[in-house]
Amino acid sequence: MSDRAGDKAGDTAEDDALKALQAALAAEHAAVYGYGVVGGRIGEARLTQARAAYDAHRARRDALVREVRDLGGEPVAASAAYALPFPVPDSAAAVRLAAQLEDRVAGVYSDLVRATTGARRGEASAALREAAVRAVRWRGDGVAFPGLAERADEVAGAAAPSASASATA
Repeated sequence: MSDRAGDKAGDTAEDDALKALQAALAAEHAAVYGYGVVGGRIGEARLTQARAAYDAHRARRDALVREVRDLGGEPVAASAAYALPFPVPDSAAAVRLAAQLEDRVAGVYSDLVRATTGARRGEASAALREAAVRAVRWRGDGVAFPGLAERADEVAGAAAPSASASATA
């Protein structure tokens, strides 16, 4: 095998890692937005939980921005607004939204685990675990293998970018 072929394989792995990091960053942007909605609708009893999740997603988002830049990429920007998967008029809907946000984040971190190695894979695995635990806390139950592609239909409706500012709460 030539050095050039080895370089191409390294470039492909790095490109895959960068794409997965960008997807995780986009999901964190959406989660931060979504938790803004959750925080505005959640009952007082779970407000501390919502704030902790919001802070955790902001911290992960900021770390991902640094990682993308370290790989030479331009971090994907947050959208001005995100379409929510359903109306969030009250605390019960806010709890459902929080669980869906965590499911979506777990899915993209599962992809990041598959696309990376070493310390980055360890960080992605920790982020996946944290999202899965938060989802269980919001929902009251969990799944055997959070973040797997087989669950994509369930989480596809989670907050997604929207060109319309009317989606803001």
